[in-house]
Amino acid sequence: MIDLKIDKAGVATVTLNRADKHNAFDDVLIAEMTSIFRQIDADENVRVMVLAANGKHFSAGGDLAWMQKMASYSGADNLKDARALAEMLSVLNSINKPTIARVQGAAFGGAVGLVSCCDIVLAAESASFCLSEVKIGLIPATISPYVIAAMGVRAARRYFLTAERFDAQAALLNGLVSQVCAEDELDEHVAQFIKYLMGNGPKAIAGAKKLIADVESTPLGAALIEETCKRIAEIRVSEEGQEGLNAFLNKRAPNWLPKKAND
Repeated sequence: MIDLKIDKAGVATVTLNRADKHNAFDDVLIAEMTSIFRQIDADENVRVMVLAANGKHFSAGGDLAWMQKMASYSGADNLKDARALAEMLSVLNSINKPTIARVQGAAFGGAVGLVSCCDIVLAAESASFCLSEVKIGLIPATISPYVIAAMGVRAARRYFLTAERFDAQAALLNGLVSQVCAEDELDEHVAQFIKYLMGNGPKAIAGAKKLIADVESTPLGAALIEETCKRIAEIRVSEEGQEGLNAFLNKRAPNWLPKKAND
């Protein structure tokens, strides 16, 4: 149900391949995604991850048959199932490589959670989004930490409660989406962002991602200021930091750039 391709440059493309079900996910797909995201996180050869989907839609969210099955589960079984989804989102959110979501068509329910966990989100002009859970008497609980972090509390108070469908421009204005483009230009824009990311130090990117997560969750004060001072001091004397500074001062390309960029 998922295709994984890793090219020679270290770009991993994870493609939801369940177009006949509008890439809706169930417990099997969630387990598969968790495994693949862990694999990418651990693979030192991967520099960038792209999350994409085959077919007309990015993802319709939860699979109806799966949701129907969950309705008959006990409270304990539902909790176990929710924890599996929460684990998948947590793993995606904390991957130590930059992640790009390529969104076309609909991204509903849990799919908004997937999008929110990615660092950069590129959406087609025709893409649409919906936090539809309350329409069927549910709440977007497991995805909420990531969606609220992406959209902010004010937008969440609207879209969590109305379950209204909103377009790519509204998603852009509310911070869920990074950039909007024509659908036939999505791959071109994905390639451009990959180029940006591949020009940067891999360990610096991982450090920057962790910095964002730690600073966002820590009150401003002496302890946080001291921690940020330690981090910049440590990375300056690291192997990658030294290479980057020396390359800049000597007006040469750093050693992490793809070979073609050095030619």
